[in-house]
Amino acid sequence: MASTGSYSYAAAVVHVLLGLAVLSAAVADAQLSESFYARTCPGGVQAVANVVNNAVRNDRRNAAGLLRLLFHDCFVRGCDASVLLSSTPGNTAERDAPPNDSLQGFAIIDQAKAALERTCPGVFSCADILALAARDAISFIGGPRWRVPLGRRDGLVSLASQANANLPGENFVHSALLKVFARKGFTESEMVVLSGAHTIGLTHCSKITRRLYNFPSSSGADPYLDRTFVAEKRRQCPNTRRTANHFVLMDPSRGGQTFDTNYYSNVLNHRADFRSDDTLLTTASGRRKVVELSKSQLKFFSEFAAAMEKMSRIGVLTGSRGQIRRQCSRRN
Repeated sequence: MASTGSYSYAAAVVHVLLGLAVLSAAVADAQLSESFYARTCPGGVQAVANVVNNAVRNDRRNAAGLLRLLFHDCFVRGCDASVLLSSTPGNTAERDAPPNDSLQGFAIIDQAKAALERTCPGVFSCADILALAARDAISFIGGPRWRVPLGRRDGLVSLASQANANLPGENFVHSALLKVFARKGFTESEMVVLSGAHTIGLTHCSKITRRLYNFPSSSGADPYLDRTFVAEKRRQCPNTRRTANHFVLMDPSRGGQTFDTNYYSNVLNHRADFRSDDTLLTTASGRRKVVELSKSQLKFFSEFAAAMEKMSRIGVLTGSRGQIRRQCSRRN
């Protein structure tokens, strides 16, 4: 647990960053509207939903992929679809940065964009498609549904270096994790709520191998982890190079793709994959929030929906800034 002095410093930084984030978001927020495409592309929102629902119906794992895709977009340059841009000669884009090496869902966004270009060419932004897709995917698997005001435009810049600098890592301690979220305008409580996204999805064995085998303990495993959990994960992730890129479920309960509060129970019972999950319990306020959310799916859904709507507004481009890409993977 961080010392009182270090936590006070982190808290001061959080307050400053929160103020700046709220100020910068206010202007762009005023230009977003749920009816933005009512006249220019009246069937567009439903067209995105149709593509997403079909993709998730075919493979429920796509829900986690689309949710993570939005998170990794918004936390870098804001929700401007910069994560969708491909690398070009002389520039490595966000999607090819190490934190993004397992991102999924690009083809689904491309499919939705192609459908919209056939009926509303040059009108519907990739950034809005991405924001809608994450919402529709989570709603389709029984998770919460939230408002998605529209009117985002697509960014022109995508830098791997910025993804490396702005995305949280699986081994982040509390102060580092809190600082990343605070830069985007989130409180500690909202950080805990958004971490609940780990109730679905997959991770590579390589992301958890060190905690299972390479710890300086008698068993070789992180002594913080539940012993039964370690045994289960070792069966799924043998300590070999061949299995490093194998995927394992973040939360194996109920098929691994059910949006529920079991993630918080995992955290409390030392059965979470990442150190960044465990660190939510580092402060008394964080622990209280984890306990609170573990007991009420209604509260989790309500607060997750509010946090996701807030996230989808981060750093949006509106008006004449950016462009409406004809293909999401490249600038016009």
